[in-house]
Amino acid sequence: MGADFTKIGILARREIEARILAPVVKEFSRELGRERTLAIVEPIIISLAREAGEQLAKMVGGNTLDHFMKGLPMWTREDALQVQLLEQNSKKVCFNVSRCRYAEMYQELGIRDLGFLFSCNRDGALIQGFNPKIKFTRTQTIMEGAPFCDFRYEMKE
Repeated sequence: MGADFTKIGILARREIEARILAPVVKEFSRELGRERTLAIVEPIIISLAREAGEQLAKMVGGNTLDHFMKGLPMWTREDALQVQLLEQNSKKVCFNVSRCRYAEMYQELGIRDLGFLFSCNRDGALIQGFNPKIKFTRTQTIMEGAPFCDFRYEMKE
């Protein structure tokens, strides 16, 4: 069963998922403890993100950084992210996100503490599924309280 990113925006998908997952995670946390619950949930989300990366490569017709950037509008749809592109070539893509409606949405739902797990945590796995030769680095996120998210992608030799 493949994800179809074109039917609804990813921001809307994340909200639907959060409204279902958050109560489940909270209840399991009460029963098993937060640490144990997150240790169970995180690999599932990572696996789904890796699969989504594989599907993205198929959807955009390749797995180079240029192809990856063709997919970026899916995450920025509905003004979900405000992105400042710093560098883009065949070997490297660097951009900052100065506004993240994903973080705002999790805050509005009262689950900002789960936002990183549900969204930001997917970014590294997504690129692994897209192309394991692309190195992803990010040192900070708006979700965790930083003024911007720093996304850096580099094609490994």
